[in-house]
Amino acid sequence: MTLDALCRQAAQATAAGTKSFYFASRFFPPPLARSAHAVYWFCRYTDDLVDECPTPDEGRRNLESWSAQLEASLAGREPSHPVLRVFLDTVNRHSIPHEYPRELIEGMRVDCNNTRYPDFASLRLFCYRVASVVGLMMSHLIGFPPAQRELVLARATSLGIAMQLTNILRDIGEDLARGRIYLPHEDLARFGYSEANLRARTRNQPFRELMRFEAARARAFYNEANPGIALLAPQGRFAVRIASDVYREILTRIESSDYDVFAQRARVPAGRKYWITARHLAARAVALG
Repeated sequence: MTLDALCRQAAQATAAGTKSFYFASRFFPPPLARSAHAVYWFCRYTDDLVDECPTPDEGRRNLESWSAQLEASLAGREPSHPVLRVFLDTVNRHSIPHEYPRELIEGMRVDCNNTRYPDFASLRLFCYRVASVVGLMMSHLIGFPPAQRELVLARATSLGIAMQLTNILRDIGEDLARGRIYLPHEDLARFGYSEANLRARTRNQPFRELMRFEAARARAFYNEANPGIALLAPQGRFAVRIASDVYREILTRIESSDYDVFAQRARVPAGRKYWITARHLAARAVALG
């Protein structure tokens, strides 16, 4: 299969897997969108090796086989897997550091073990591995001033953490069904809400206070990330801002449901996404005078 055909497959996988990211990627120039879809396809495929496996042991075996294929490709061997073919082409063209996909796989290893998180520091590391590295890869695709490298990558790290915390809050009910709990023990204890309460899907006042606290933490990371978006190259800056604001909107939807994350999954309707986009377009038009 040609690389162009694989890129079309990557775009289809992105459209099917994440409506918010795919919506934002529509505002990239076509070559940049193509690279973004390749990165997403690799990340999604890696995640599915763990999430879609019938047993944890099988997931671990699949992940280790995938890690070996990735390492061989990074070492210069021509990849045979379609996902790796299009991803490695993107890695090489944009000089993406090899540590990022390796960190993603390490995060998936943690997920395979249904790890519990004693404190936020341990959860933050997980968020870095499974989400921040995606933002870091995207930063290399989009481009930034070399003199601002440290700041841009730090802000991209914060945006990844914000988005992953948002995912965790949105997916509490779905993750419970998979036997996974991501909320740190120290936070549960702080608000007097136990794992037993969580497994029973108890939505009481301590749970609401816990969720309010976690949503505020996520927003703090969005605010921390925001200055870095303006430092990205113009070709990708607008799309990243849209993606950030759409994800922030998920938090608002969770709050407006009175934190009913057990019975429903917070979604941002298409009309609301277009409203967010229109607002940014209007602001840009005003700024350009």
